[in-house]
Amino acid sequence: MRKIRLVNIVGTRPNFIKIAPFRQELKRRKNFEEILIHTGQHYSLNMSDYFIEELEIGEINYWLGVGPGTQMKQIGKIMVGLEKLLPKLDPDIVVVVGDVNSTMASALVVARLGLRLAHIEAGLRSFVKTMPEEQNRVIVDHFSDLLFTHSAEADQNLIREGIPPDRIFNVGNIMIDTLILTRSKWQASRILEKLGVQPKSYAVCTLHRSENVDNPETFAELLRILDAVQRIIPVVFPIHPRSKMRIDTLGLKKLVERSSNLILIEPLGYFDFMKLTENSAFVLTDSGGIQEETSFLSLPCLTLRDETERPVTVNLGTNIVVGRDKKRVLAEVNKILNGKAKKGSIPPLWDGKTSKRIADIIEEKVGC
Repeated sequence: MRKIRLVNIVGTRPNFIKIAPFRQELKRRKNFEEILIHTGQHYSLNMSDYFIEELEIGEINYWLGVGPGTQMKQIGKIMVGLEKLLPKLDPDIVVVVGDVNSTMASALVVARLGLRLAHIEAGLRSFVKTMPEEQNRVIVDHFSDLLFTHSAEADQNLIREGIPPDRIFNVGNIMIDTLILTRSKWQASRILEKLGVQPKSYAVCTLHRSENVDNPETFAELLRILDAVQRIIPVVFPIHPRSKMRIDTLGLKKLVERSSNLILIEPLGYFDFMKLTENSAFVLTDSGGIQEETSFLSLPCLTLRDETERPVTVNLGTNIVVGRDKKRVLAEVNKILNGKAKKGSIPPLWDGKTSKRIADIIEEKVGC
């Protein structure tokens, strides 16, 4: 019996975090021939190479190198590159992760070529159709043959959309696999000493979503919220390139400069960021993955959005969706600092074994 030829496609920082444990699992098995394609959607050193090296992702077999450009240009370049490459590779199945543009562009090409597609992190829904990530999720899920979800809520989202239940598999959260597998390494990080901060004496902030940083009024509102929070506790802000650019182009630099306890730093590698996060008092974010990581770590998370596609982090975890309401944010911050933070539990199957479950299912369903 020949090996299953499986192609993994990645393009961004969150993709690397999710694909790392799955690729390691495939390497332990003798019946997979795995090929990794990197689209190059994240192309800067600290947004890409650091994660590849730290997470021991290994050799990138093919690099599309799409580089900078508008979303449409990146999507187009990815599709053209994959249209040429995938027929040559002739995979038994293509695996994509998450909800970024690389994921969606890959799914479209795979579908047009008549190949089988698996989606890791399927079924997430914010129910905001204007959100690019939501558009990507829906498209990818409806083209997928195997849909790997992280919660029962995600299963139900897919079933409501008419996707057959026999294509849906609740396997747990693959990001937690990475967190558990690398725990000893990221706990050894010296980032706190480098920044001169003590455990639980600071908060962490991340902002990158277009609805938060592309609109000058919205971004200014969020920076005013951060200004109010940093008056209570220092806020470390590893700033995404998109957010940094917007501060300059939208004329918000003075608003940032007046916040003396808002500590802007360059984006961090995975190990430094996880160490910084685990030792913070709480996190302010618009990131989906961080909502999950903080729930696993039992760390308070305040989500600066009006909704979340990860309600399990609210229903079971430590996440609170606060929107851009300064009064509510400050009220929750004060609760946290006064020892009254929301308590949570770890969702089912978030146990570090998701990659094994996915590989088992692919072996069963795609075995040659």
